[in-house]
Amino acid sequence: MPHYLLTTLFSLACLWVGYWFGSRIGIRDDLSWAPPGGAFLGLILAGGMIALEKFLRRVPLRLILGSSLGLLLALILARLLTGLLTPFSPDPTLNHSLFFLLSALLGYLGLVLGGKKTDEWARFFDSRTLPFSISGSRNRYLLDTSVIIDGRISDICETGFLQGTLIIPQFVLQELHHIADSSDSLKKTRGRRGLGVIEKIQNQPDLNVQIVDRNPPKDNVDAKLVDLALELNGTIVTNDFNLNKVAELQGVKVINLNKLASALKPVVLPGEIFSIQILREGKTPGQGIAYLDDGTMVVVENARKYIGQAKDVMVTSVLQTGTGRMIFTEVKN
Repeated sequence: MPHYLLTTLFSLACLWVGYWFGSRIGIRDDLSWAPPGGAFLGLILAGGMIALEKFLRRVPLRLILGSSLGLLLALILARLLTGLLTPFSPDPTLNHSLFFLLSALLGYLGLVLGGKKTDEWARFFDSRTLPFSISGSRNRYLLDTSVIIDGRISDICETGFLQGTLIIPQFVLQELHHIADSSDSLKKTRGRRGLGVIEKIQNQPDLNVQIVDRNPPKDNVDAKLVDLALELNGTIVTNDFNLNKVAELQGVKVINLNKLASALKPVVLPGEIFSIQILREGKTPGQGIAYLDDGTMVVVENARKYIGQAKDVMVTSVLQTGTGRMIFTEVKN
């Protein structure tokens, strides 16, 4: 059943229940405003529950379960403490007040600490049936298809930059198998390279890699990945610009390797001189084109006659665009 239809039915049910209670109170106490007032309160209750449902939808399931378990244990402890102190206080009102106070204080501590200790809960129960029982570090990185096919993730893992657990969802692995079995030779090559990257990552001795068989009920791989990251409180590693934006809008941490590579490019300033080899002619007559080791394009003015030669060039300006960076230079002297 569509979500909007369930929301509508729930709102109508709250409206009817509020009106019914208001009618009963109005008949008993002869209050003409009670039925519409009850209906209004029912709508307010429905709105509050819908807002709470939207909030909880963004909270990872492991956090909800951990907080609920902590709250339950805290309330049990409050009840036990009240029972131990009851013989010393024969006043029932004082006992009820004491139970309420202990429940509020311990309940708050249980709710907060239970949510923050989900990894400890997982190790305590040692059960893979719990949604938050992914073993390993608290830093969990979910790899998407694009970053696996790209291949640079393997080199990054070798440097020790990603300290934690690398998670490869089963639906991402299935998508890679589907690409590798494609009739298109280019897709087949990309898919096989992705599978080779996974094998290379798994063979790294100091890296914890887990393939997780969880399949959120979404229509596409990107939506499934975002849902799983919310559930596991993980960080998505990707090269996909659209996935990057969707994940950030839903509060999921993202590491974009393209942004990371751009941030690690060496900084050059106007007036700086370096040597570079002119490779080809530019779009503007007379221009020469060269590239830095990291792939940054260097435009050299009046360098067409130096194609194939190495020349000292001086930086005149740097242009930063959405797709990368271009450095404009001129031949020294």
